[in-house]
Amino acid sequence: MKKIAYVVDPKDNVATIISDEVKEGMKIPVEVDGAKLEIEVRADIPYGHKIAIRPIKKGETIWKYGLSIGRATEDIEVGDHVHVHNIEPLRGRGDLAKKQKEGICCE
Repeated sequence: MKKIAYVVDPKDNVATIISDEVKEGMKIPVEVDGAKLEIEVRADIPYGHKIAIRPIKKGETIWKYGLSIGRATEDIEVGDHVHVHNIEPLRGRGDLAKKQKEGICCE
């Protein structure tokens, strides 16, 4: 069977789409740490973008390839497209580094 989505690390809560044909309503197979899941796609998702494989609450970390890539800006359901519309990047954020240095915020 052709692989449609790829998960690298068991910690990941998203899979990377490796197909040009992922459309809303499809059910796609995803393997996570040996377990086989079937995810119903809730939106058209372009090649290289991410799909949620677990429910993600607003404020939770988005994990891809075992690394933090950002924080959810809203609740994200399994099968949702995960992209700039619902995550806030945390890398390379000089504004957050400045606030941390000033003791104003952040993790």
